[in-house]
Amino acid sequence: MTGTGMSMDRATIAAMGNAIGPDVLAAVQALYGDDQARIARDLPVAAADLSYGDDPRHQIDLYRPVEEGGHVPVLLFVHGGGFVRGEKRSADHPFNAHVGRWAARHGMVGAVMNYRRAPEHGWPAGGEDVAAAIDWLRDHVAGHGGDPARIVVMGTSAGAVHVATALMLRAATLDVAAAVLLSGLYGHTPIDARDALYYGDPTGYPARMPREAVTATTLPLFLACAQYDPPRFQRETIALLAERLERHGTLTPAAILSGHNHYSLAAHLGTADTRLSDDILGFLADNDIIGRETC
Repeated sequence: MTGTGMSMDRATIAAMGNAIGPDVLAAVQALYGDDQARIARDLPVAAADLSYGDDPRHQIDLYRPVEEGGHVPVLLFVHGGGFVRGEKRSADHPFNAHVGRWAARHGMVGAVMNYRRAPEHGWPAGGEDVAAAIDWLRDHVAGHGGDPARIVVMGTSAGAVHVATALMLRAATLDVAAAVLLSGLYGHTPIDARDALYYGDPTGYPARMPREAVTATTLPLFLACAQYDPPRFQRETIALLAERLERHGTLTPAAILSGHNHYSLAAHLGTADTRLSDDILGFLADNDIIGRETC
């Protein structure tokens, strides 16, 4: 990061430490609010509240590139929220929509989904919903300018868990080109009380955690966490990288992003700090999902 503004952002985030919670989330949203509002005015949602299933939460919004030509890659974003909250597009959770806009600004169809949440819907509802959304995109995104053969799924926090769970449930049939996991929990640390709202009795967690699925997958995978993530999320990312290195003999593409926290890791995409954006776009180009000219 360079420049006075970004230095101020970095100092502000550092002062928040590695805490998570509504106050920290609101502070991060305020930090990027003006920049993201300008982008939102220029790139409104192209198709809103498209249904991918029977539940009221089964909805997707789409953001399309300004310049379209042929069918372009698709990035499906799965928001976080501790398994119990989060929205694809709302004043309380604005940066989820920003990720869809970020994708559209880089020549992709950005898809941002809602999913069923705990405690009303426990494991494996989130993973099932991610898989159902991918199936819907495979069947319908061509009508919105997307290439169903180049779908990338990206999740943050609980959303990363749901993406990993979809890989667990549909290891052989989840038809995506790549996955990006930001600050997820995969099974290298014990669950806490809030996790149990989704997973149920902690004694059942070993059979439900997606650790083996994300370790074993040969799908192109990119992992990231933040300098000011809570240590549990850092341990999870580092442990998954180590397990995958042991299993596959190569290091999985990854980033540990300095100057960011659990929320800003996704919230800052589309702003002047392009380090994570550049890494993700480079990963997609390396796997022939996007062209180098869009990086």
